[in-house]
Amino acid sequence: MPNQELIVYLNGEYLPLRLAKISVLDRGFLFGDGVYEMIPVYGGKPLRLAEHLERLENSLSGIRMASPLDEGQWVDIFNRLICGSQDQSIYLQITRGVGTKRDHAFPAGVAPTVFVMCAPIAPIPASGAKAITLPDIRWQWCHIKAITLLANVLQRQQALDEGCAEAILIRDGDVMEGAASNVFAVVDGVLLTPPKGNYILPGITRDLVVELAQANAIPLEQRSISLEELRVAEEVWLTSSMREVLPVVELDGRTVGNGEIGPVWARMNALYQAFKEQLRTGLL
Repeated sequence: MPNQELIVYLNGEYLPLRLAKISVLDRGFLFGDGVYEMIPVYGGKPLRLAEHLERLENSLSGIRMASPLDEGQWVDIFNRLICGSQDQSIYLQITRGVGTKRDHAFPAGVAPTVFVMCAPIAPIPASGAKAITLPDIRWQWCHIKAITLLANVLQRQQALDEGCAEAILIRDGDVMEGAASNVFAVVDGVLLTPPKGNYILPGITRDLVVELAQANAIPLEQRSISLEELRVAEEVWLTSSMREVLPVVELDGRTVGNGEIGPVWARMNALYQAFKEQLRTGLL
């Protein structure tokens, strides 16, 4: 992919990224009226494609849209855009389309705007990350993977401004998720993660970590985590498609556990990397 012009898909066409254009009346541009997915690709094979497409369908249903393409059509697009066998990611976005004027009401009879691109994934840093906690200022339907991400952007930027990788969001004294990740914590030797609900995104990586823990006798509970528990946890992790399983070694300026990457994370990371290798080699 280096030294090669990036080709993207936009509304039925494959064209160079620099030529991809949308109307200023597109509802994604005007209102953030749309949804998206990010799918990691290893060895030319998308990770958990069926689960990502199911979440896409759920997000579309949540904003009262039907999928413009079926699974076979999505797969055809992805196969044309995936380049080589290096680690990469698929980004797809669907908006409600282009209206004739700026109006909050859904425009009648318009086709959705569909955009897909594939780009290399940056290597995951081996060292632990720093995070801060912030009050959750987002809306109440965080389970929809919507492109309206201003609250997440502001809170992630606050974390970056303070030299941290992520903001962990707190609502009514409980941990929800990161601004761009799900959260796990090891408390008294048990791996904890908040249960699914409207206030967290049903992360595909989150679910894979849960499955790997359950299949490998790692004690796990899906339950609420209080801010107080998070602050005394032996380990804290962030999970997402791009970060995979990222250990947090400092939270709000205090060390997590002994300040080193923990043994439960080391075991989970080994399991996760082995799962990826199986995908690469065609064993999944």
